[in-house]
Amino acid sequence: MKWNAELYDQKHAFVYQFGENVLEVLDVKAGEHVLDIGCGTGYLTQQIQNAGAIVKGTDYSPDMIAQAKENYPAVEFAVADAGNFDEAGQYDAVFSNAALHWVKNQDGMMDSVYKSLKPGGRFVAEMGGKDNVGKLIAATKQVLTQHGYLEQTKIQVWYFPSLGEYTSRLEAHGFRVTFAIHFDRKTPLQDGDQGVTKWIKMFGSQFFEGIPQPEVEQMLTEITALLEPHYNEDGQWYADYKRLRFIAVKE
Repeated sequence: MKWNAELYDQKHAFVYQFGENVLEVLDVKAGEHVLDIGCGTGYLTQQIQNAGAIVKGTDYSPDMIAQAKENYPAVEFAVADAGNFDEAGQYDAVFSNAALHWVKNQDGMMDSVYKSLKPGGRFVAEMGGKDNVGKLIAATKQVLTQHGYLEQTKIQVWYFPSLGEYTSRLEAHGFRVTFAIHFDRKTPLQDGDQGVTKWIKMFGSQFFEGIPQPEVEQMLTEITALLEPHYNEDGQWYADYKRLRFIAVKE
């Protein structure tokens, strides 16, 4: 997937704005070495550095990293695959916000994170949890089916696990999960009834790969109509987010 870093900052800033709350859970201490996985355009990485940590931000997207370096030239950033990296024993904490549900190789990621932590180090993250944007996914698949694109409905864009599933997986990789919560958080979309289209173009474009653009636009209009009763609250549109947040420790 190719990311539009500029559009991400302009219209989807809620991703890192909500992430500031996750930073409170990280509770970074001055002098700690911290890795920020899936750092996007770098806002939270910079906040971690401002708290006194020695931080490195990584992302799979070269476009995101290029934007992060431009935004925060005093912070270290690098392109890296969260599912497979080798920085054994380097970090007091590994942090991630709104990124882990994009990682295809979850077991490789957990193994890499575990090895990268010092003994006693912590893995603090928030990601999409079970049924995240469930209404949006259902509406998208309904419209794809109606237009005859059955194969597109089988695409697995994200991994949204339940709390039990994910904490068990972390434990299988040696972590002790000290905190975990799965919660609803309706999330505002930008630009009224255009918000669904802009969200899908930013985060869910894989569903429409290979489909002629005029038909894609028609389908996005139909998806928006299906979601309006659920998403439109007096002109402000909200997506049905469900988040999974956890702290896991390498003892």
